[in-house]
Amino acid sequence: MNDQQLLRYSRHILLDEIDIAGQEKLLAGHALVIGAGGLGSPAAMYLASAGMGRITLVDDDTVDLTNLQRQIMHTTGRVGQLKVRSGQQALQEINPEIDIVAIAERVSDARLGELVRSATVVLDCSDNFDTRHAVNRACVAHKVPLVSGAAIRFDGQISVFDPRSGAAPCYACLFPPDQKFDEVQCSTMGVFSPLVGIIGTMQAAEALKLTAGIGESLAGRLQILDARNMEWTTIRLARNPACPVCGAAHPA
Repeated sequence: MNDQQLLRYSRHILLDEIDIAGQEKLLAGHALVIGAGGLGSPAAMYLASAGMGRITLVDDDTVDLTNLQRQIMHTTGRVGQLKVRSGQQALQEINPEIDIVAIAERVSDARLGELVRSATVVLDCSDNFDTRHAVNRACVAHKVPLVSGAAIRFDGQISVFDPRSGAAPCYACLFPPDQKFDEVQCSTMGVFSPLVGIIGTMQAAEALKLTAGIGESLAGRLQILDARNMEWTTIRLARNPACPVCGAAHPA
């Protein structure tokens, strides 16, 4: 690191668990962020400020006025722009020294595999089960840790699915792909503005920990937040040996 980087990241370097070695891991890291909306905004902004060396934003949507109540990476002046371009501008203003890649696509399985393969960590900040399952399949296939978050109304959840561990469950162990779940959208159900900030910021924290190799991740634990009463519930998760996604990769 040069003198400017030592100064910029000095508050991280003061932490014994991170120090210079951990910060250098962050600078060499690559975070793939799927979704540049409510969750992706705070997640990507904290990753950028913390010095994640490369951040790839994937989203095919444009900034809408209704997004601005919670999607803090975007501004009124950028309504109508692609979210990834708006996000790229915001992140470069926070930290011009890191590499921000903007991909304005709804990526297919093959494209996801290509993107995940080059990532250190993946953050699923999407808003639908199809995308979440596709991201999970790619992460399991390429053994890349996945930080998954979701938020609707006043309810949020976050977990880590780490396929590098044979004992850890994947997203499909929790939500089997052959089961039907009701898709709920904030456009019809609403969402409490700070809730996505809480969950997205926690996603950034888990991604930074995984990249720097510090602490214990949320792998094997699902954290559920009731923001009405600001109460957390922890559910322990176990890998499903018969899981159609990770069961074949990690046979019992």
